[in-house]
Amino acid sequence: MNGKQQNAYWDLIIKGHTSLLDVKFGDLWRYRDLLFMFVKRDFVSFYKQTIFGPLWFFIQPILTTIVFTFVFGNLAGLSTDGLPQFLFYLSGITAWNYFSDCITKTSTVFKDNANIFGKVYFPRLIMPLSIVTSNLVRFGVQLLMLLFMMGYYAYMGADFQITSAILIFPLLVIVMALLGLGLGLIITAMTTKYRDLSFLVTFGVQLLMYGTTVIYPLSTAPEKYKWIIELNPMTGVIEAFRYGFLGKGTFTLWSVGYPVLFTMVVLFLGIIIFNKTEKTFVDTI
Repeated sequence: MNGKQQNAYWDLIIKGHTSLLDVKFGDLWRYRDLLFMFVKRDFVSFYKQTIFGPLWFFIQPILTTIVFTFVFGNLAGLSTDGLPQFLFYLSGITAWNYFSDCITKTSTVFKDNANIFGKVYFPRLIMPLSIVTSNLVRFGVQLLMLLFMMGYYAYMGADFQITSAILIFPLLVIVMALLGLGLGLIITAMTTKYRDLSFLVTFGVQLLMYGTTVIYPLSTAPEKYKWIIELNPMTGVIEAFRYGFLGKGTFTLWSVGYPVLFTMVVLFLGIIIFNKTEKTFVDTI
């Protein structure tokens, strides 16, 4: 039986990556139903056996915003650039939560799904993509809550305005998603050998939040430390997000261009490392 006859005999022929950058977009599209199934599974399992169910979409960010408003706004007296404190913290938390959810949940994808990966074939990238997509649903709901609160504060006469920068909102969402995905792919590949990293991820992401302009505006950062804060790509994203929706924040071509370039590099490295690790991780983990 020659090669062509063998190919006609089998329904599915699985071939390895021809290069470390071989993403196999055709396979990803062919398995799109599986992607939606994983998204539905993540959505249902997260709130299964909870008392409040999907209400946790709202409870978590509202409670966090109330605590931030009380601690950082009232007790510490940190500036909010003249914006209502609740809106300032809620906007930062909404954007940060999406990024942090993407990176923390993607960073354990190999460890959490080792049994599935070892038994059946499907494009491995489907799993982290499903995590980013399911988190997008939560982000969308929390964004609606932010818009509702903006409407309330506008009715109460608060001083803020939506600017034309809101037009790049889709770009900001893509950057947050791909940055979290890229970093998560790198971390999950490394945790197959070095489990210590899995303990550091959640802790590290929380610390990183304080190095981002979630609880303070970039304009109030001391000049000698400002460049360090700006090195964090999420600083530019959150500043642009806040400038688009509330009219206050640092918004320049570089502050948006740097996160885009940084994300492209991280995603490039993440795909290479992920493709290299997926061949052998079942034997390692």
